[in-house]
Amino acid sequence: MLEAVHLTKRYASLPAVQDLSFTLQPGQVLGCLGPNGSGKSTTVKMLTGLLQPTRGVVRFDGHNIQDNLAAYRKLLGYVPEEPNLYPYLTGWEYLELIGTLRGMAHSDLEKKIDSLLELFSLHPNRHASIGSYSKGMRQRVLLIAAIMDDPEIFIFDEPLSGLDVTSALIFKNLVQALGQQGKLVFYCSHVLEVVEKICSDVLILRKGIVIAQDSVANIGQILGQSLENTFLHLVDDVDTMSVARDIVTVMKMKAA
Repeated sequence: MLEAVHLTKRYASLPAVQDLSFTLQPGQVLGCLGPNGSGKSTTVKMLTGLLQPTRGVVRFDGHNIQDNLAAYRKLLGYVPEEPNLYPYLTGWEYLELIGTLRGMAHSDLEKKIDSLLELFSLHPNRHASIGSYSKGMRQRVLLIAAIMDDPEIFIFDEPLSGLDVTSALIFKNLVQALGQQGKLVFYCSHVLEVVEKICSDVLILRKGIVIAQDSVANIGQILGQSLENTFLHLVDDVDTMSVARDIVTVMKMKAA
């Protein structure tokens, strides 16, 4: 079980996350939603141990992850928002490096890399430098690196960024399969319809504060509308259709 207990993170006097608490159980896929500046990325970095909270604690199986970060990270598959990879390595070399750092047996590592590159349609480009890859290809390399050691916890931060339609569909089904296998999945995204389809529960942040937390079905039922409309109602009371019409009107304006 992964627990966030009263997590607070401040930058100088500015709060990025305030008193955030939730529990992630095996088999649960928890979606984290919020507009830009809501604290999603800060939350992800605290869950992965990249940032220490100003106050509060992240626990896995009752233990503070900061007490033994190395052991915790061995259980963690993480896809960051930005695909920052080593551009001079090939896709194969990068995955081999990650697998070696994670302590995977070399014989198993080679088989997994080969099979996963094939399944993610990267095998023909396995010996090309990552610097020559498209954004979607780099994203697929990150996904393989996160899953190939079969970790217990998955933290995905905007994982669909740059993916083509086929890869995105594969990944959505993969996330559901991970939940069915009893993995713990924290899924951070702006894509509301994806969260609605693949997540069992949702956490909605606004200005670093939790404003809603429940199952996807319950949150929609509370307000009698879709997750998208619920999100807009809770986060920002904006008539998006009206704004879109106003934008078109301005586009067509001509100087007198």
